[in-house]
Amino acid sequence: MGVVARVSGPVVDAEGLTGAKMYDVVRVGELGLVGEIIRLVGDQCTVQVYEDTTGLRPGDKVENTGQALSVELGPGLLTSIYDGIQRPLEVLKRNLGDFITRGFVAAPLDEKKVWAFTATAKVGDEVTPGAVLGTVQETPLILHKIMVPPGVRGTLAALASGSYTIRDPIGSVTTADGPRPLGLTQKWVVRIPRPVQQKLAPTIPLITGQRVIDTFFPVAKGGTAAIPGPFGSGKTVTQQQLAKWADSDVVVYVGCGERGNEMTEVLATFPNLQDPKSGRPLMERTILIANTSNMPVAAREASVYTGITIAEYYRDMGYDVALMADSTSRWAEAMREISGRLEEMPGEEGYPAYLGRRVAEFYERAGRVVTLSPDARTGSVTVVGAVSPPGGDFSEPVSQNTLRVTRVFWALDAALASRRHFPSINWLNSYSLYAADLDGWYRQQIAPDWMALRQKAVQTLQQEAELQEIVQLVGVDALPEREKAVLDVARMLREDYLQQSAYDDIDTYTSIGKQYRMLRAILSFGEKEQEAVGRGATVQQVQKLAVRERLSRMKSISESEYVAAFDRLELEMGEAVAALGGSA
Repeated sequence: MGVVARVSGPVVDAEGLTGAKMYDVVRVGELGLVGEIIRLVGDQCTVQVYEDTTGLRPGDKVENTGQALSVELGPGLLTSIYDGIQRPLEVLKRNLGDFITRGFVAAPLDEKKVWAFTATAKVGDEVTPGAVLGTVQETPLILHKIMVPPGVRGTLAALASGSYTIRDPIGSVTTADGPRPLGLTQKWVVRIPRPVQQKLAPTIPLITGQRVIDTFFPVAKGGTAAIPGPFGSGKTVTQQQLAKWADSDVVVYVGCGERGNEMTEVLATFPNLQDPKSGRPLMERTILIANTSNMPVAAREASVYTGITIAEYYRDMGYDVALMADSTSRWAEAMREISGRLEEMPGEEGYPAYLGRRVAEFYERAGRVVTLSPDARTGSVTVVGAVSPPGGDFSEPVSQNTLRVTRVFWALDAALASRRHFPSINWLNSYSLYAADLDGWYRQQIAPDWMALRQKAVQTLQQEAELQEIVQLVGVDALPEREKAVLDVARMLREDYLQQSAYDDIDTYTSIGKQYRMLRAILSFGEKEQEAVGRGATVQQVQKLAVRERLSRMKSISESEYVAAFDRLELEMGEAVAALGGSA
């Protein structure tokens, strides 16, 4: 037991905590505010408190729990909405109303709910970390695998199927240190990555159904992506589309320091979203962590670690998990505020000198891995972090440190958003370093010429950008017909391919097969247009063709009909342009 010596916002200096360790969780004051030791000098320690410290004064007691900040992992995580330190907001509202009382402690998981556990392991089996003991049907969409915790190995002494709460023992294992009880849950320190056997190369794409992402700037399963963009450019909508349509099994959405009205919109929207694959509510495979900008700054700093630890837990079951962090800029600002109160030497723009290391540590926890399990199952955590640079300045430290460690950059453009072009990802400024790694998958699963088509489309858009500079000087009419044809194809790529409506039932999601046929049709039309121009036709004549108008409406072709529809379209397209060229 120690006492408070000094209070500076969320940072508290305490004395007399003998035997304390770095990152131990402590209870501060009469209310028992939750805090974490972040600096030690003898028996004096500095604590960052995860709650408002108003009213705290020197002499108040400080009690050390002896445990680091941890999350409880088990059935009941899905469908839950937590704050930054895994307190369930629905429980807080039920007990406290609309305002959170300081020092209130709530169990992260429902301790009274009874789960039907089906044992798959047998008494007498030799079990190792990650081995599956049995299963619980957590939601209709996700089968929760109860695993042996990391660091535990031995002989299974008892295990039985039945109905259990998370506090009931389901069996025991005899280890080298003696018998150890087994339950439905396990705890894990949030700042320590969960162990794996091996990290795998990023060779499988995360299919999102968003054409600009899947075709031009793909992200691999287990990959990392950054979405920097100014206010109103569509970061949150893009992440919601990824959460809804990406072919991941579990979604963890971390609202880190966002404005209250934006977070309210997310909390109101997500429970009403429907999982397109099953028709069930999307929340049945989603976990939300809400930490708004008016919540205590220290909890904001912890929220991303809480989210990534929960994501790793489902990865260890063999699931593909997508983690959305919105936004890491607010997380970095929380670090800057705490660093300032610790009187640390500031780095660039006042951020702590270790900003780059913290950002890298967070993104390095992504990956597609072979888990610790004896059956060598694979799982992945894909991290998509939104960055909110002040004034859209990508040269500021958070954006630069994020781009240094992430391999995909989706540059949101406010100018595109103002023209109602969504997703407002700028195709000239964005990039993906996974394209070459995923080439083999696209060749085998989609078509051998996928990468060639992608490269040709990118070159066409780059040509358009160069030609637009000339157009601004002399006008479109002054260009040769061939260059007008390039602008025509680029316009089709922009308006008919890259632009996608999140509110249209058909256009909101495009399968990778349909994306290939759409891209092939546009570029094939472009080649035929160039041939017709070479025979004397004009671009204006080509644009008046009925097949050109049908091509511009290809977004509305349903997934069940697109193969036959594109076969007919390509045939008509060839005949129409050939006839035009012949008559010219």
